[in-house]
Amino acid sequence: MSYLDNILFAIILIIAFGYFISNIKKIYRNVNLGIDVDRKDNSKLRWRNMAMIALGQSKMVKRPIAGVLHIIVYAGFVIINIELLEIIIDGLFGTHRIFAPFLGGFYDVLIASFEILALLVIVAVTVFWIRRNVIKLKRFINPDLNGFPKNDANYILYFETILMFLFLFMNASDLHLQNVSGGYSHFVKAGSFPVSQFLAPLFNGVNSDLVALFYELFWWLHIVGILIFMNYLYYSKHLHILLAFPNTYFADLKPLGKFDNLEAVTKEVKMMMDPNADPFAAPAADANEVPAKFGASDIQDLNWVQLLNAYTCTECGRCTSACPANITGKKLSPRKIMMDTRDRMEEVGKNIDANKGVFVPDNKTLLNDYITPEELWACTSCNACVEECPVSISPLSIIMDMRRYLVMEQSAAPGTLNAMMTNVENNGAPWPYNQQDRLNWKNEI
Repeated sequence: MSYLDNILFAIILIIAFGYFISNIKKIYRNVNLGIDVDRKDNSKLRWRNMAMIALGQSKMVKRPIAGVLHIIVYAGFVIINIELLEIIIDGLFGTHRIFAPFLGGFYDVLIASFEILALLVIVAVTVFWIRRNVIKLKRFINPDLNGFPKNDANYILYFETILMFLFLFMNASDLHLQNVSGGYSHFVKAGSFPVSQFLAPLFNGVNSDLVALFYELFWWLHIVGILIFMNYLYYSKHLHILLAFPNTYFADLKPLGKFDNLEAVTKEVKMMMDPNADPFAAPAADANEVPAKFGASDIQDLNWVQLLNAYTCTECGRCTSACPANITGKKLSPRKIMMDTRDRMEEVGKNIDANKGVFVPDNKTLLNDYITPEELWACTSCNACVEECPVSISPLSIIMDMRRYLVMEQSAAPGTLNAMMTNVENNGAPWPYNQQDRLNWKNEI
């Protein structure tokens, strides 16, 4: 590579990482629009969960075929990109396989493992494409995946396949030039190529200068493709490859089915139950203080972990495929709950960007404009979606907070639920009997 190529590469690298960092800052800003919640307890268990679930993929293999294939793609993505460090150094300083002299025989092992993984990734991605577009598994053809979400999944598969082929053809042309005498002495013999050695004969009989040009083309397309893919993550469901780690670390550690009490309500109840409490002794509210909202109607009412959940969602549909409400034909899709939350969060973020860091009310909310009460009340709160999620996302927590808003702020519970709550309040039981007759139901058994 010439000095001009080195400078051009440095400029591309700076722009790519600069844009990536700016998008990461947007994610951080948007996640912090949520209410603060303490998730610093039991760090030992949190680290273990992150290691087992995010790194070890322990929940993925509950569905063995998809799980094993995903591990192959995940491992390939992470391990092959170790070579990215060498490519960057070579691109900046005009060197060629700079690590080879320092690693010796281990370098051959590394390159060989990269190539085998690249081939396995191509096979796994092909199977994934067939499952989505030929077999058309039910969880991949739900209405909530119409439009960009469906195309996004295919874009990722195409991206990964092309990057792996570019990597193998780059190595194949490199191997060919390593064995050419003359002006290609800088292509030092280094690396073991168990896969690309079968592609190298394609360059036999081709002018060496042309092969060198092909090598440069494959090299540039591979590294620029990786940088483009890195910046595409922000717009894609593939963002989970980064956010799965913090998401599993900060996940709720409480047993499934245990819900938090609203602090404001808890204080009121304690005061009502305390015979010694003086309700008039409560400190006067600050005139400038915004009254606490019960539940959530928009993303600012959710906590930051719930918003992180939304960005981490893989859109795999395991939650929806396990949801009993969805299975029985109801409108609820836990996957859609997370996708809608992320879409609303992005909309609010763009509003803030357009108004110089200040959110201007847009007469829209997550509730009603994105998620309907019908969806929320279809939930049975069984936690199947939480149990199924491979990266510890909890759609149920968002559903319950929005239900609380409907009940406590708008008195908009379904009629049957309102009747039950009225009976509990008046009769001490869910049934429409007076206090003296509240056990009459047993006589009907």
